[in-house]
Amino acid sequence: MKKVKINWPNNKSSHCSPGVEWLKAAYNANIDIPTGCLGGSCGACEIEVNGEVVRACIASVPEENELNVEFFSDPYW
Repeated sequence: MKKVKINWPNNKSSHCSPGVEWLKAAYNANIDIPTGCLGGSCGACEIEVNGEVVRACIASVPEENELNVEFFSDPYW
């Protein structure tokens, strides 16, 4: 099965299969993504994946060769 390379903040990287939940992928890479409601409504878990804002608690790793992740910063949060 194809693996996706994920480049995390702080120059960490990991590999996982497409379709894995973002929170699980982060956990397996020893990356802490803050969470709140775990249902997608509060926005505490927002990350930027290749420049697109994603709510990690309800999204999965897409089928790509490589993804760059940054922690999303909302000035109102």
